[in-house]
Amino acid sequence: MKFGNLKPIIVSNRLPIRVDLEEGHYRVNPGTGGLVTALAPILRDRGGNWIGWPGAPINEELADLLKEESSKFGFKLNMVDLTEDEISGYYRGFSNEIIWPLFHDLLDHCNFKTEYWEFYQASNYKFARAVMDITGGGNFIWLQDYQLLMAGHFLKEMEMTDTAFFLHIPFPPKDIFIKLPWRSEIIKGLLSYRLVGFQTERDRRNFIQCLRHLLPEAKISHHRKFPYIRYNNHITRIGAFPISIDFKQMFEFARSKEVADAAWLFHEKFPQQKIMLGVDRLDYTKGIPHRLEAFERCLRIFPEMRQKITLVQLVIPSRTEVPEYQALKKQIDETVGRINGEFTEHGWVPIHYIYGTLSKTGLFGVYRAADIALITPLKDGMNLVAKEYCVSCIDDRGVMILSEFAGAASELNVGAILVNPYNVEEVAQAIHRAHFMGNDEQQDRIHRMRAAIRNHDIFRWVDQFVTSFDFEENPDSRFRRDRSKEPAGPTRS
Repeated sequence: MKFGNLKPIIVSNRLPIRVDLEEGHYRVNPGTGGLVTALAPILRDRGGNWIGWPGAPINEELADLLKEESSKFGFKLNMVDLTEDEISGYYRGFSNEIIWPLFHDLLDHCNFKTEYWEFYQASNYKFARAVMDITGGGNFIWLQDYQLLMAGHFLKEMEMTDTAFFLHIPFPPKDIFIKLPWRSEIIKGLLSYRLVGFQTERDRRNFIQCLRHLLPEAKISHHRKFPYIRYNNHITRIGAFPISIDFKQMFEFARSKEVADAAWLFHEKFPQQKIMLGVDRLDYTKGIPHRLEAFERCLRIFPEMRQKITLVQLVIPSRTEVPEYQALKKQIDETVGRINGEFTEHGWVPIHYIYGTLSKTGLFGVYRAADIALITPLKDGMNLVAKEYCVSCIDDRGVMILSEFAGAASELNVGAILVNPYNVEEVAQAIHRAHFMGNDEQQDRIHRMRAAIRNHDIFRWVDQFVTSFDFEENPDSRFRRDRSKEPAGPTRS
């Protein structure tokens, strides 16, 4: 990793741990996910720090436990203490009732409460203060995701400008973003960072369009891939850095005996059908009801597919205390029941619905068993399930149907069947096409997608981002407003 002599400080809403309360006592387990996989080894190697909220009220027992766990992780865990009001207003409120739906182009789900904005600023200040409490210079300070859009503003006020930020979710187009009452503050907050990274070129373009509209006095260099922005005597570099997975580790795991056994046991449940797989967290951005309707439409217009295909839909519980998510689960339950009630025949149920979680072995076993992956979010920053499925197709068999609005489409369009998830008829036709796709075409598509993932794994993501942080203070004296034609989005195949 190209950190040079810098010691990394990672800042995210949550620490890379899971805190569970068992029999009245806290228990700490390592977190999972691509970010932890990529960054934890770097922090261990360089003795860095990770700052975040632990996910539970901080007391003396938890503080002592995390201090003990830090020695096991090999890097320091620094806690941000949030009150229940701050968690409600900053996290559940502004982050998840405003930024999350707005940035996924779902305005109807937004709740623009002024008090949420006050809590968001106060909490972002706490995260910035936590950074200043431990940094002594010579650090690479990297903040993560939509919960911390304003932390850079407060760090700049504290005269800390050598900071970086990565947005893991999409950045919305101008016509959506300008609906945000605090749009200018958010844009200016992002311009407080030295480097801002987005998932895709589309997100970067959207940001530039919003910038031109809201801050016309900002100067944009003509660097096409990583433009520089000069605003208030501060230079920010922006770019697209698609996040990925640990290709080598996941490929070897998918080939393991325990995963092969799990795949065999799962496939035995559906010996006469092709398995089509959906894996999603319970969230309205994932387009699960639209997907179920598309499968229903497919069975209706292609009756010859009945008894030959089964949709296995895994829904991972999320925010179960929120009424909107409870209503979504009820809608999914009722839709599954209705479709199964209409189309079930002797020895065949069209939808196998799993509400819960699977172990890593179980999940990769399902990946290996699946003949088709149906990944159709209404919008997604990246969607790492798509990449995990490709890596798990070790026998070069499998077809991916992928939403063109998932960030992964910008890389996996080389082999995936891209669809508009709102177009039920189009998705139904894609299911039919995937079901009857020949082995040679499947192999060619999987090879191309897997090569794209292998060449741009999670470690290259880190390298590219960190390398882009290192630039001259005056990188381009010829600043101008960049009116050049931007690269096109992903093409369908």
